[in-house]
Amino acid sequence: MVLLDPLADALSTIKNAEAVGKSSCTVKPASKLIGNVLSVMKGRGYVGEFEFVDDGKAGMYEVELVGRINKCGAIKPRYSVGAADFEKWEKQFLPAKNFGALILTTSKGVMSQQQARENNIGGQLLVYVY
Repeated sequence: MVLLDPLADALSTIKNAEAVGKSSCTVKPASKLIGNVLSVMKGRGYVGEFEFVDDGKAGMYEVELVGRINKCGAIKPRYSVGAADFEKWEKQFLPAKNFGALILTTSKGVMSQQQARENNIGGQLLVYVY
């Protein structure tokens, strides 16, 4: 089996586990990008603790679920977004104003759109979550 988008696969694993009411799930394979996205989601309260488990291959993340995710997914293609353009993308991917988060990769690392707006930097959209 060839995995084309590990980030999208990780998010659908989390979303499906939340939908059936599980308290934790295993995301594999692990990558730095997935770890960074998980830490932003943890900072915003969408997931609980998570830890990297080395299985001798690519590794995996054990993620504790808190039941706050209604929907999440990867944004493809990865649109470039300027510091002034967040509102347009929020309208497209999030259901309401100040509800949910866009996660993007910037020159300063992976962060939510609120942090990017505060730092006045743009980047590329990765994930929506609400």
